[in-house]
Amino acid sequence: MTDVPSPKTIRKPRADAARNRLRLIEVARRVFAAEGSTATLEEIARTAGVGIGTLYRHFPTRDDLVAAVYRETSRQLAEAADRLAKEADPVAALRAWLLLFVDHLATKMRMAEALEVLFCGAPSVQTEAAAETSAAIGRLVERAVAAGAIAADVEPTDLLRSIAGIAHLSPRPDWRPAAERFVDVLIAGLARGGAA
Repeated sequence: MTDVPSPKTIRKPRADAARNRLRLIEVARRVFAAEGSTATLEEIARTAGVGIGTLYRHFPTRDDLVAAVYRETSRQLAEAADRLAKEADPVAALRAWLLLFVDHLATKMRMAEALEVLFCGAPSVQTEAAAETSAAIGRLVERAVAAGAIAADVEPTDLLRSIAGIAHLSPRPDWRPAAERFVDVLIAGLARGGAA
């Protein structure tokens, strides 16, 4: 007869292990955003205040860490849509979220090389994140349309594509200020369209 573990002997993930995992993801996001593909796992572990063994226990490969960072930044972007919808009027919420999307693009572009490798091996990571992002902006646009603040024919993904276009087509490395200004141009145009 085998012993069945009592509820007291079944272990939950330790709280410090969960904290370490989240800290590693956040630190990796910052380091990747600052240094791009030159960032090392050793540097990420050191900056997070953990040993490299701890990093590898949570993320056995670099791709695992890159995927976790990308998923987390996409999840935070989606959650921000719901938070902003509660905190601001529809147009202000949409503007604030689009500025967060610019930040998201900046991180993504610095991680481009690592993400390209990841997406080739696990395309579902990109597909799921894109769906989450599209749904988030869709909710904000729908709210603004329902309030009569913007025109009813606004296509949410067109807003994302136009901002991404600034990021990817700009010949200058300082594309972010241009993208942020473009957000205000978009918002002004949308608000006028809604008032017409």
